[in-house]
Amino acid sequence: MTTERRLRLPGIAYGGDYNPEQWPEEVWAEDMALMREAGVTMVSVGIFSWALLEPSEGVYDFSRMDKILDLLHENGIAADLATPTACPPAWFFRAHPEALPVDRDGRTLSYGSRQTFCPSSPAYRTAALRIAGALAERYADHPAVAMWHVHNEYGCHNAACYCDTSAAAFRTWLKAKYGNDLDALNHAWGTTFWSQWYYDWDEIIPPRATGADPNPTHQLDWRRFCSDELLSLFTAERDVLRHAAPDIPATTNFMVMHNFDAMDYWRWAPELDIVSNDHYLLSTDPESEIDIALCGDLVRSLADGPWLLMEHSTGAINWQPVNRAKGPGEMRRNALAHVAHGADGIAYFQWRAAKAGAEQWHSAMLPHAGTDSRIWQDVVQLGADLRALAEVRGSTSPARIAIVWDWNARWAMELPCQPSGELRFQDLVRDWYAPLWRAGVAVDFIRPDTPDLDRYQLVLAPSLYLVDDAGAANLAAFVERGGTLAVGFHSGAVDENCHIRLGGYPGAFREILGVHGDELFPLLPGQSVGLTGQVPQDATADLWTERIRLTGAEAVATYTDGPLAGVPAITRHTYGSGTAWYLATHPDPTTLAAALKRICQEAGVCPEREVPAGVEVVRRRGADADYLFLIDHAGHGAEIPADGVELLTGKPVTGSVTVPEGGVAVVREPRAELRERVTA
Repeated sequence: MTTERRLRLPGIAYGGDYNPEQWPEEVWAEDMALMREAGVTMVSVGIFSWALLEPSEGVYDFSRMDKILDLLHENGIAADLATPTACPPAWFFRAHPEALPVDRDGRTLSYGSRQTFCPSSPAYRTAALRIAGALAERYADHPAVAMWHVHNEYGCHNAACYCDTSAAAFRTWLKAKYGNDLDALNHAWGTTFWSQWYYDWDEIIPPRATGADPNPTHQLDWRRFCSDELLSLFTAERDVLRHAAPDIPATTNFMVMHNFDAMDYWRWAPELDIVSNDHYLLSTDPESEIDIALCGDLVRSLADGPWLLMEHSTGAINWQPVNRAKGPGEMRRNALAHVAHGADGIAYFQWRAAKAGAEQWHSAMLPHAGTDSRIWQDVVQLGADLRALAEVRGSTSPARIAIVWDWNARWAMELPCQPSGELRFQDLVRDWYAPLWRAGVAVDFIRPDTPDLDRYQLVLAPSLYLVDDAGAANLAAFVERGGTLAVGFHSGAVDENCHIRLGGYPGAFREILGVHGDELFPLLPGQSVGLTGQVPQDATADLWTERIRLTGAEAVATYTDGPLAGVPAITRHTYGSGTAWYLATHPDPTTLAAALKRICQEAGVCPEREVPAGVEVVRRRGADADYLFLIDHAGHGAEIPADGVELLTGKPVTGSVTVPEGGVAVVREPRAELRERVTA
């Protein structure tokens, strides 16, 4: 019988990183009082405290942590107790300089910040497991400890180390993958090209800086190894904690946001008892609310249910060229959007803004100005909001559309020497996601080989450059059984070894799409072509085109100019009992939105509810009720059809609910089938 490890806190957890060691002890009592005022229910502690907990090797000082945990428990605040292994102390590196990371150019990096260690270092692993074990032994039964927080943001600064120790670990990983068969590796890597054939395992090194571009499959396997190597560190610490406290769940904070792509989180997620994520806004993103939604849906899909937001910012961050402060109501909208997309906990970095250190200009729940600040008022208001939404906890998503997301495909497509260096996986996925978000259509994310696709009416693959045979067959079988699939350009091009699928484009998907391509025509930056057919007037496309001919599909749109004038650009094909669409180009936003609207309609997928532009609508599905989140990002306010109870105010809703300007409404509605039953 397996132990069920879950977070045993009522309602939606609320809090942030708490670093009392940065402050005199007399400040701690004030922290407790203010946390209670704000409605904080859980804080992460000890994340960066290794140097204080273990002042010298094997010598521990838990006096400060004892007081902190006791104080939290006395004030009814749970602790997400961290292993402090993201920041080894200076004494460790003086004793083990070989544990310092080496970059691609061969430079050894110094300690003096965070995550400056080699993930393959035996000395680091030993020290990390030792401090994790000491913490587990001391605090496994402490009543404040509700969850273990393993490490912090794995791979944020040291996703890859190119030292000789890492090279040896890479070879061990390769031997396991290829069954200790060097010929199998040579075949998979295509090493007959450029005289790269290996005759001895010791000849294989990481893809360090070299005179020309390294082998693509070498680079891809290196990305896979780096993700797995860090994952092995997480599971090793997690197992130490589980041994001491079998009932306490363990998490680590993912970084599913904009351009962080170091980890294959499909492999990581099953190893976590609770999936959690950090999310920060890009100051240059004019529609950062879409990034919140996309990443929230992806994390919910990784978790296969609710998840925790472990870090976010109340205002400006500190690590971008210009760090934008949040506007009125934005912090609240951001937080409740995360809840709408599946978060059962909202936390921030950090509780009290630091007065010293690298992140002293990072916003916090308690800012430098103290309680006489707008941020503090917003923090207190958000605590009240989350208490009002307690019953939402545990509810899920009713999505009938799935988007294929694969880190291997992302890594492979963004390697050098592609037909176009302008392709960015997350940008391409977001281009397809955005019109669905604007239309209020719920979305899950899936792997290419995800089973049980029949729960979806429509599957979208905006960018699936790499796909293995099993993934391609899984998507084809979904269409054959009656599903609808839409595929974006340059998909299906290579197999899992980054070998081009011969015979024409789009490779693995030629048959189900009913098209055959013989040449790729990527467009130059700023270049575009016109589109005609069943598309909006003045439709255009940029970034990519390819010459295809129909082998069963019908042309929905063709190019009007350029070298491919008259060639199909968007196609539709009946395959088995289903339908497969191909977008062989990158349409302008209006045209893409129109195409996806038609695809959704033909697949029988309808928007959640008609809402004005700029109003986000999301539904979470509970056992006995649905929760309709309405978030006004445009700042105009709205009147939306709804019936039930508005949870943030407690007021009944009959016919419609008012969403304040720049505000949020959350309506508990009877489940649709229950409403139909009552009406009947």
